[in-house]
Amino acid sequence: MMRELRLVGLPGIPEVTRDTALAPVLVQAVHDAGYSLEVGDVIVVAQKIISKSEDRLVPLATVAPSGTARELAAAVGKDPRLIELVLRESRGVLRAKPGVVIVEHRLGFVMANAGIDQSNLSGDEDDCALLLPEDPDASAQRLREQLRAQCGCDVGIVINDSFGRAWRNGVAGVAIGVAGIAALVDVRGEPDRAGRPLRHTQVAAADELAAAASLVMGQAAEGCPAVLARGHPYARREGSVRELLRPRAEDLFR
Repeated sequence: MMRELRLVGLPGIPEVTRDTALAPVLVQAVHDAGYSLEVGDVIVVAQKIISKSEDRLVPLATVAPSGTARELAAAVGKDPRLIELVLRESRGVLRAKPGVVIVEHRLGFVMANAGIDQSNLSGDEDDCALLLPEDPDASAQRLREQLRAQCGCDVGIVINDSFGRAWRNGVAGVAIGVAGIAALVDVRGEPDRAGRPLRHTQVAAADELAAAASLVMGQAAEGCPAVLARGHPYARREGSVRELLRPRAEDLFR
């Protein structure tokens, strides 16, 4: 059976601020790309524009670092104000060395710097830091509902971000928020090509889609923060990024 997944970078998305209504911007971008939304489509949206639209931008001048933040900042060579934000957004620091702070984010993600970023901020945002959304699943669901209200079409939403990976160099796109699709697809019990039932396989479907869309988005100055994905191969259902978080009791490395 021939299968096809089409990924379309959405053009013309303007600089997003807290006053930006994302749904009409995305619908216009889909039309500008020569498409109309269809049932089964998934829109993958970069975390950065979700966070900006939700006013998650923090001026560093407003941040008073604690003693703990100052000590950690000195050890890793980072701005104490930035480290203070990292600590506020985290359950705990897992690893730290010069240039690197790995934390467990309050949302359960294990990641560098609590996902706090200063890249691709506009000129008046130079001395600011951008936090992850308060609740990325809820952000994804709100955007899904807004798109459905505007165009009458129920699409899936994935909010993606770039994470490093243990034992692997480089960053890759991962899902941090999901609505309208399965984040994790359990295919245990299904037959392989020889008819043997699969015993352990669960597919991180939202992460795979987030990574694929990241190839189109780019990581630097490409200016493509949203991608239309058509042909996503898994059955639709309600989903949550929490499906992808390994329970601590099953974590062999912490």
